[in-house]
Amino acid sequence: MKILVLNGPNINLLGMREKEIYGQDDYVALCQYIKSTAQELHVEVEIKQSNSEGELVTFIQDAVDNFDGIVINPAAYTHYSVAILDALKAVNLPAVEVHMSNIHKREEFRHNSVTVAGCIGQICGLGFAGYSLAMRYLTITIAAE
Repeated sequence: MKILVLNGPNINLLGMREKEIYGQDDYVALCQYIKSTAQELHVEVEIKQSNSEGELVTFIQDAVDNFDGIVINPAAYTHYSVAILDALKAVNLPAVEVHMSNIHKREEFRHNSVTVAGCIGQICGLGFAGYSLAMRYLTITIAAE
């Protein structure tokens, strides 16, 4: 089983940006955490990050025939990217949307997710653990297919 983990804009700045929201750990620590979870679950994982909406769409499109599922943190694109939504729907792979912060406790414009409509679920507010839970859920869902 192979899972693609996609991170959107500014996730690469973890540990530097808004530490009161995202914590002290940096992006390298997040990637290590995801890889550790993958080892525990006996799945392959590939992690990609981009600040570009088009590049994220291309990553999603390229996932067809290469991955069994997607964990995606679209970051700011969550709230308006119809392009990412359309790509998720087009590839028809099980995807789980993840947010480290609780988007429903933040500014009102963050409460709405456009991209979640292309996903089987959403996990928010659980920090790094959200990625682990999303990967665990995908392994269960994919194995049941």
